[in-house]
Amino acid sequence: MAFSWILFTLMAAFMQAWRNAFQKQLSTTVDVWGVTLARFIFALPFALLYLGSLYHLSPVTASVTFITKYWVYILIAGISQILATALMVQLFKQKNYAIGVGLAKSEAIIAAIIGVAFLSDHLSWWAWFGVLLGAFAVFLLSRGHGFTGFSAKTLAIGIGSGFCFAITSLLVREASLELSMLPIIHRAAWVLLSVIGFQCISMLIYLSLFSRQTLIAMWQRAGLTFKVSVCSFMASLGWFTAMSMMSVPVVKTLGQIEILFSLMISAYFFKEKLAKAEHWGLGLVVIAAILVIWA
Repeated sequence: MAFSWILFTLMAAFMQAWRNAFQKQLSTTVDVWGVTLARFIFALPFALLYLGSLYHLSPVTASVTFITKYWVYILIAGISQILATALMVQLFKQKNYAIGVGLAKSEAIIAAIIGVAFLSDHLSWWAWFGVLLGAFAVFLLSRGHGFTGFSAKTLAIGIGSGFCFAITSLLVREASLELSMLPIIHRAAWVLLSVIGFQCISMLIYLSLFSRQTLIAMWQRAGLTFKVSVCSFMASLGWFTAMSMMSVPVVKTLGQIEILFSLMISAYFFKEKLAKAEHWGLGLVVIAAILVIWA
């Protein structure tokens, strides 16, 4: 169980790389909020099925209690993830696929700073070194194409996306810790269902009232929307479970291995060329991942 968080993180990173790739495709015909909803709309039934299967295969006698603080964490985490996703989709329109993901990966170091400053997280010196090295690696990856078309707007959107993702991750962990009466796997499953349920219902209501055309566009790309949802569900399952087991900065630094998957998808799926700096960046991402695991 001690190293289970590593397996969940690797699964999350792999599935998130594919989810981002499918989101990029969907963003060519569906607006920002439709692409964002695509993350949750089919993920909700999967989350319900997963929680039910978990209780069937691994019954728990303790009853779950949801206090007000738990729902506050869920509400803020859900909104933050919606905003982070919307900003990520905007990044796809600002830069190429791999660089957009790279800029949003500022999440790890932002989560480390906020977690240590405000949420009583603790990182060893080696873990801090791994987080900082990972951040530098992301910088190398982001400048791999010489900042072609780079602008202050691109930087602001990237940092904003990373900040919102960091808030989401930190509050997901805090919500999970509030369910201490349950085993870790069950805690993560409840948080997953709560967050996805809130996001799916709130966005469906909003788009039904103010942008029905977006829902029609999503229906016209139902197959691609389904792919986004399935990959998103698997990624969130991995992230939420890993973050219930281990501190967020450590999980997210290891999760930067997603960039390796993203660049492979970028090169072979979108036919985008990799620059020399990106090869150096990938090597540093791997070293940073090893450091946080060792620490």
